[in-house]
Amino acid sequence: MVMAPSAWHDIAEDQTTIAYPDDVLSSGRERSRGLIADALKSRIDAVDHDECIPGEEDAFFVADLGEVYRQHLRWARHLPNIHPHYAVKCNPAPQLVRFLASLGTGFDCASKSEIDLVLSLGVSPDRIVYAQPVKTNSYLTYAKSRGVKQMTFDNTDELRKVAAKCPGAELLLRITTDDSAALCQLSMKFGAALKDCPKLLKLAKTLGLNVVGVAFHVGSGASDPLAFKKAVSDSKTVFNWGHDYGHEMKILDVGGGFSDDSFDDMAGVLRAELDEHFPSSSGVRIIAEPGRYYAATAFTLACHVIARRVVESGDVEFEGPEGSVRSVDDKAGEIVSPAASNMHNSGDHGAFDLAEEREGSGSESYMLYLNDGVYGNFSSIMFDHQQPIPRVLKADGRFFYQILTGRRITYSIWGPTCDGIDCISSRVELSEKVEVGDWMYFEDMGAYTMCSATRFNGFPDGHDVVWVGADALPGFGL
Repeated sequence: MVMAPSAWHDIAEDQTTIAYPDDVLSSGRERSRGLIADALKSRIDAVDHDECIPGEEDAFFVADLGEVYRQHLRWARHLPNIHPHYAVKCNPAPQLVRFLASLGTGFDCASKSEIDLVLSLGVSPDRIVYAQPVKTNSYLTYAKSRGVKQMTFDNTDELRKVAAKCPGAELLLRITTDDSAALCQLSMKFGAALKDCPKLLKLAKTLGLNVVGVAFHVGSGASDPLAFKKAVSDSKTVFNWGHDYGHEMKILDVGGGFSDDSFDDMAGVLRAELDEHFPSSSGVRIIAEPGRYYAATAFTLACHVIARRVVESGDVEFEGPEGSVRSVDDKAGEIVSPAASNMHNSGDHGAFDLAEEREGSGSESYMLYLNDGVYGNFSSIMFDHQQPIPRVLKADGRFFYQILTGRRITYSIWGPTCDGIDCISSRVELSEKVEVGDWMYFEDMGAYTMCSATRFNGFPDGHDVVWVGADALPGFGL
């Protein structure tokens, strides 16, 4: 099925369930892999490792807008009654935001800069939710001046700030949820307890403020579909209280937490709960705040190997969970970064030797140093609990995108900074012998990567993005 980029509004308003055969998506992804391969090869083949000037060999992304579009169709198929508001913080690349705007999505913004970005692309302010329960006074004043009215709150002080700075706001009461199964738990910081909601609704009425609905968030990268059950039920309770206090309750914001791998299951549970508590006959407008769902799988990162060290048995020892070897085609295994394990794991850790497992096997072990790391686009390891999978892109003059051989060589993968925590993977088995000047690639690198990169040690925090896939989408080009 081919759909013009402006078709979302028709889908949402007509509540049409999109039907498309799986082979259509499969063929689209197959074509996308070809476009990504061509873009990667063209870029790295143009780099002369020995003669290039500084910056030419920098890490870069290839972004596939076709994948974003497929995710959009998938959303419309599974959640046709929920209007997505893209979480700009996840990946604020202007081309991505502009493309999503052309598809008719709304936007979840949390700061003046994010509001500016969206408005600069010609998006109407009524398509923005200022989804930040704790807002700077000056930002509130600015939001009012730009016509942004929809915003969240979860406490009495915030209500008084809004009353003083933006009294015409359309407020969504953010409630707490059980987000214990999420990658990034948010309820420890945001959300009003259910018992506190009546007094907040009463105060809002006293202050002359308009509470128009409820918002919740089951946590970024949520994995338990049942988290939606109580959240939706609690939202219905707060809706009823809101009506009792004289508020016109008309919007439910079900937040984010949607990921590519768990989306179908999450959507099924959410859809059932909404059908029970907020059926279409209720007239309630339902929105959501997907971020990584749209961005993660659309971006591939290519990195240059800038240095290599041969590891002899006993040379290097790292702390980390035991038994953490993972082959790139072994989905049951685990890649472990010392940075990730130090930040996010607790309990006993065993020391492991990079060369120990290879001792006596006749195989080599190496430390590879790339021109990007945890202070750059791999910040997702530290801040988003991710463990990117390294793959060989180019080695020995050959191109290996989406190709695996039977050979197995053990590596650890490191970033370029002087900090010892700058490790991407403490041990991984790859299929080729990688040397200085070769290239690695990492898929699913679109969420919480470039947006949190730093300039630590003077390395760049911005990298080129090669955009592909737009030519296949009617009415859109870059």
